[in-house]
Amino acid sequence: MLPAAQHVRAVYLGDDGVLAGARPGATFVDCSTIDPDTVRAVADAAAQRDFPLADAPVSGGTGGAQAGTLTFMVGAPAALFERIRPVLLDMGRNVVHCGGTGTGQIAKICNNLLLGISMMGVSEAMALGAALGIDPAVLAGIINTSTGRCWSSETCNPYPGVNDAAPAARGYSGGFAANLMLKDLGLATEAARSARQPVWMGALAQQLYQSMSQQGLGTLDFSACVKLYEARTSA
Repeated sequence: MLPAAQHVRAVYLGDDGVLAGARPGATFVDCSTIDPDTVRAVADAAAQRDFPLADAPVSGGTGGAQAGTLTFMVGAPAALFERIRPVLLDMGRNVVHCGGTGTGQIAKICNNLLLGISMMGVSEAMALGAALGIDPAVLAGIINTSTGRCWSSETCNPYPGVNDAAPAARGYSGGFAANLMLKDLGLATEAARSARQPVWMGALAQQLYQSMSQQGLGTLDFSACVKLYEARTSA
């Protein structure tokens, strides 16, 4: 699992990369979150050396990794998927065959597009409630037993004091960095451009996470986006 497409290309395709040094019979499973075109290019290069490669990005966060409850979104031919599925089940709870090479990345990009938007929405609602005078813990409890409930409101609520297991309870350390969310939203908006598909809310969320990064908040968990709203309230 590598941070970005350039790292994946370098590690696989470099003169001293893993494809150049792999033993016959090796199978590659890449869990990076990158663009589908890079995955397909690397998979084609691997196939030229008779190495099968599947893309298998994950969802579930650091908590899911520690608990072994990750979801793997796998892009691979059906036979390759069946071969690697038992290995992935040792690390995760859900292993889903999304289709051919690159479709795992498509699923992950769409999931994180929604996640980035939903965290901004939860932060906006929580900040509004706090500004109007309701206890954030009370508001979160109402949301999480009502139609606004989602992962961002329940498992990773951005307000301290709501969920003791969320990054907000430890100063937004750990978790999923805002800079990584910004990267993933960049993947989504670029994919949308190539598909001529509008992602208006995703583009706005991308701008807000970019603002976080510019303010020096990019290494914090992405739920620290609530600080953007708090700064407005205190201004």
